[in-house]
Amino acid sequence: MTLSVFDIFKVGIGPSSSHTMGPMRAAREFVLGLKRDGLLAQTQEIAVRLYGSLALTGIGHGTDRAVLAGLEGAQPETVDPDSIGATVERIRTTRRIRLLGEHEIGFDEPMQLLFMLHERLPRHSNGMRLTALGEGGKRLREEDYYSIGGGFVVRGDEPEAAETRAHQAPPYPFSSGEELLQLCREHGLEIYELMLANEYTWAKEPEVRTRLLHLWQVMQGCVERGFRQTGLLPGVLKVRRRAPRLYRMLTESGSVKPLDVMDWVNAYALAVNEENAAGGRVVTAPTNGAAGIVPAVLHYYRRFEEGANEEGVIRFLLVAAAMGMLYKKNASISGAEMGCQGEVGVACSMAAAGLVAALQGTSEQIENAAEIGMEHNLGLTCDPVAGLVQIPCIERNAMGAVKAINAARLAMRGDGTHKVSLDQVIATMRQTGLDMSTIYKETSQGGLAVNVPEC
Repeated sequence: MTLSVFDIFKVGIGPSSSHTMGPMRAAREFVLGLKRDGLLAQTQEIAVRLYGSLALTGIGHGTDRAVLAGLEGAQPETVDPDSIGATVERIRTTRRIRLLGEHEIGFDEPMQLLFMLHERLPRHSNGMRLTALGEGGKRLREEDYYSIGGGFVVRGDEPEAAETRAHQAPPYPFSSGEELLQLCREHGLEIYELMLANEYTWAKEPEVRTRLLHLWQVMQGCVERGFRQTGLLPGVLKVRRRAPRLYRMLTESGSVKPLDVMDWVNAYALAVNEENAAGGRVVTAPTNGAAGIVPAVLHYYRRFEEGANEEGVIRFLLVAAAMGMLYKKNASISGAEMGCQGEVGVACSMAAAGLVAALQGTSEQIENAAEIGMEHNLGLTCDPVAGLVQIPCIERNAMGAVKAINAARLAMRGDGTHKVSLDQVIATMRQTGLDMSTIYKETSQGGLAVNVPEC
């Protein structure tokens, strides 16, 4: 599997990379396949069935809305988040849907978009089956898709590599933390330099730099919007946004207190994840549920670290992505597969490593920071109340961001030597996820999800 920085960091919409972005992409890909094969004009009905975690928490994650938008051709990277509500309302009111915006079909009964609450497809908890029907109910095509975390989608039994890069191999491929460190030693490279060399295989230097800074701009825009928006988040929990009030308190305070820096980090993370919960524009880092940690730590770096600059931001993103690749390859970044350790835990590890890189720490210190960031998130469950990416997800990002900064500081106070390697902690995380009960893996069947009233 060959991954790019821009596979780990994607611009998309909330509230979930696996439950919103993935299903939207799958629905669009399915209809595009019908068009390519000349079946679109024959299609009279589309049936969608959601399985496993997609069924159990799909309503709270907006999976049904994402599928309808995807069938009409919407893409997470470009769709206007504010347009989805109107699109869904039109479809439900008129009982007509415009496949790819060009072939309209109607339905007399409620569309076959079914939540199969007691069934699961074999490969992954986030499974969905799409069926195109023609005249007389003739089955034109049926495909299974799996949303495997971070917006990644695979079809049927195809390998994950089909979802990633199948073109020219980079000069420095790596599949473990030890391999990454060894390559850096052998070639006299910093981790960010190795990552840049790999990215230059697929794009020229100005494009890579521009795209990295664009990610940072989207993150900043998300925080700014999160500070401006007020009121309640969507859903039955009636959660009130806290970032705007915290931002006002910090900016209007006449005195600076010792722990104000922590309050700023909290505010940055809350702003992003409240925007995500509202279906706004975010960057998967590596998922939407954990999208606030990397931006919060990056904002901390730019605001509070002396000498912080754009080059540091670029180093941060490149190294954070390298860590994300290791988790993606050797474990998973899916909450439905690993619990929240696969989302917030991975994001904390990525951000800790990225901060050390931005502060020009050594490769060994970077690896140590990433290990610390995950080691103290092992076993973290995914138990969203009411299936919404709100409780405990929003606060959990604030906690993860603070933990990432502390992990980076601990690592930089040492020389990089430590007892538990990053590879060992990734292997432990994977085994912990496999051992974890399904009720604690984004099904809302255990933990806070069953012990906290929804209203």
